[in-house]
Amino acid sequence: MTELSVMVTDNHWAAVADIETVCATTLQAAATALPKPVTGSVSILLTNNDEIADLNKRMRGKSGPTNVLSFPAHASAQGWAGDIALAWGVVSTEAEAAGLALEAHLRHLLVHGFLHLHGYDHQNDDEAALMEDIERKALSALGVDDPYRDRDNTA
Repeated sequence: MTELSVMVTDNHWAAVADIETVCATTLQAAATALPKPVTGSVSILLTNNDEIADLNKRMRGKSGPTNVLSFPAHASAQGWAGDIALAWGVVSTEAEAAGLALEAHLRHLLVHGFLHLHGYDHQNDDEAALMEDIERKALSALGVDDPYRDRDNTA
């Protein structure tokens, strides 16, 4: 990753101390966890449910807010990996409902979004397993518990 830009449009994100550093260290851990080196600048938008719902509708044709959206840059955009947007309301509600620390959940979603920027997806079981393994590696390096641990232990 060459450069990171963080834009905060919802003041609730102030609940995460030093959020720009959290974003930078998280994306660095995600880049390090990838099997092949990646470069490219990333912008992160930390916003609210209404803005995410608008982006979700305009860009994906889907109604309502979601936790994270990733918009990979076009292949011709030299030096640019893409954009990640996160919704305060969805992210904070999910963290609370799951009994997770807000920062830990944010880090997971940032890693997830970053992987989407670099071509990773979870459309089938094999893709999902690969993506989750990389997420686990990146989050472990940050001291964040495995977000899939409870799901994997219920089988």
